[in-house]
Amino acid sequence: MNLSFIDWMIVIIVLVGMIYSVNLTKGLMKSVSDFLSAGRTAGRYVLSISSGVAGLGAISIVMFLEMGYVAGFSLSWWGLSQGIILLAITMSGWVIYRFRMTRSLTLAQFFEKRYSRKFRIFAGLVAFFAGLINFGIFPAVGAQFFINFCGLPEYLLGLPMYPLVMIVLLGIALYFVYTGGQIAVIIADFFQGVFVTIILFIITLYLLFSIGWDQVSDSLQNTPIKLAKEEIQVLKGDASFQLLSKEEQTLQTDEINVKYENSSRINPFKTSHVEDFNLWYFLIGIIGVMYGALSWQGSQGYNSSAKNAHEAKMGVVLAGWRGIPQGMFMFLVPVLVYVLMNHPDYQHIADSVNASLASLSSDTLQGQMRAPFVLSEILPVGLIGAFAALMLAAFISTHDTYLHSWGSIFIQDVIMPFRKKPFDKETHIKVLRYSIFGVAVFIFLFSLLFSQSQKIALYFAVTAAIFAGGCGAVIIGGLYWNKGTTAAAWTAMIIGAVIGVSGTLIKQISDIWLLDVSSYSQLKTILIFLKNINGQEYWGLGMASSSISYIVVSLLFPEKLVNMDKLLNRGEYSIDGEVNVVDEQVKRGWKVFGMGKEFTKNDKLIYILNYAWTGFWTLVFIIGTVYNLSNPVSDDAWMKFWEYYIYIHLILSGIVLIWFTLGGFYDLKSMINALKSDVRDHGDSGWVDS
Repeated sequence: MNLSFIDWMIVIIVLVGMIYSVNLTKGLMKSVSDFLSAGRTAGRYVLSISSGVAGLGAISIVMFLEMGYVAGFSLSWWGLSQGIILLAITMSGWVIYRFRMTRSLTLAQFFEKRYSRKFRIFAGLVAFFAGLINFGIFPAVGAQFFINFCGLPEYLLGLPMYPLVMIVLLGIALYFVYTGGQIAVIIADFFQGVFVTIILFIITLYLLFSIGWDQVSDSLQNTPIKLAKEEIQVLKGDASFQLLSKEEQTLQTDEINVKYENSSRINPFKTSHVEDFNLWYFLIGIIGVMYGALSWQGSQGYNSSAKNAHEAKMGVVLAGWRGIPQGMFMFLVPVLVYVLMNHPDYQHIADSVNASLASLSSDTLQGQMRAPFVLSEILPVGLIGAFAALMLAAFISTHDTYLHSWGSIFIQDVIMPFRKKPFDKETHIKVLRYSIFGVAVFIFLFSLLFSQSQKIALYFAVTAAIFAGGCGAVIIGGLYWNKGTTAAAWTAMIIGAVIGVSGTLIKQISDIWLLDVSSYSQLKTILIFLKNINGQEYWGLGMASSSISYIVVSLLFPEKLVNMDKLLNRGEYSIDGEVNVVDEQVKRGWKVFGMGKEFTKNDKLIYILNYAWTGFWTLVFIIGTVYNLSNPVSDDAWMKFWEYYIYIHLILSGIVLIWFTLGGFYDLKSMINALKSDVRDHGDSGWVDS
């Protein structure tokens, strides 16, 4: 086994701590809304931390380590360009604020309120099946990680280890959800989130100070040159290459050199991706963030768990700060893994890792396990156990959240709308638990029988596109436009799903088959044209088609205008306690920056810090881009920039850890105290009267 006794003790202690935190929730869950949305008692810091780790997950950590190994530092530069727009979206409470005002327990419940019961069932079915298939590989990736990272034997007492590990992990996640529903999920995920963030930060620091910056710079600059030489050497040894003319040989070697020259992991202006980063790329990306708000329902319980709409909005605003320590791990650690695998000083580590990778059964699994194997070689005793415990916490946090979400959606939005009357409380909670158990059984069998042959990110893209493709137009139109119609919602959802899935699958068609014009030549010509449309453009096409169809159908076939005040529980329909007014007379200066009557002094300070931080990096991006487009910039200069960038973010990460841990425990105490009350509205179960 790869883990020492001390490492195993750390894993066990963390697991016991997680179980203890869940047991704290016993007796707090007293209604259906408690099970589904934690009684709408969660504060901003608890929401930010818990939903953050739920969205991270063991499978996401594996995915980011796999992707970052290839990308390096370069592509992070382009992300700075969207800062101001993203800031405006989050600071305005885009979508999340209005959705929380509807007091809907699920997205499809809002669809019934806004459109129709039939559309709720349709959307619920699409969301459920897309989510279930997406969720299907989670246990497989997690189990493979723990088996290989921990060095577990292939069999235990004659039983195969792979299904046993999945059963144990899913059993723990099921226990968490069964104990207290969304209350247990939020509280467990909070403690796991604090632990995960601290360990990610410590590992990042350890690796950074264990590997010299000169080695990082040397490896990132020289490895592409070395790889180009190796590929050319292999090419020259090929018999078919020797038969080519001198001009053809030179052309092929030049193509290899250009390919590696345009794959810089340091300089974002020396990558093959630069040509794609035009105005349309950024415009589509910005619109996509707006369009996709709340589209994915994997952690839908968090969307309705906030105390009120303002707390929901502040939770989203704080998510940017909360993500800094996690972001630094995803940004830096894959690069350091790349250095350890390619720099001559660490050849012994690369040899050991390659030997371990050679024993794995597929290229897909090798790509997923490369970084974890490197970490097992470089991390000391204790920190290896902490990383294993981190991955366990991340696995459970995602699985308890997703089990709760997909199980709840099936009952709330597929089964319940067919009934003539709502369930009683006990029956409702019982069938929710049955549904969650059914989801667990399905993903266990799916992981056991399905062979994953593509990268995790691609699998996510295909399955997410089924629901999210057309959902954005339906959500935004429903929340912000009183003329949107039910027919328009149906049209937009179907068109978006078809384009989203088609655009992803067309990319997988074999080039060899397409270039063979001996059959289906016209069809192949069309498919080649469609395949040459890049992913960003397909995304834009899907969003535009769904949105335009929603608007056109709504205008051509108008229905009765929707009463938005009634939908959003405002004006004469307002509910006591939903809006906490701090200042009735807000000064114009505050309003300009999105700060209204619900804002305390601390809220205003958070907003000001957000504006300052984002504004600084946007200015850096503008000045840097203008300068790079008109002047040559050396790799050494870029490495100095990335060094400063890393240290600034690491210092801020330490501050964020303290800030959010203290704020989170304060919110947690308030949440538990609120749930101890026996006052509940048992009619608040997600049922909508026709």
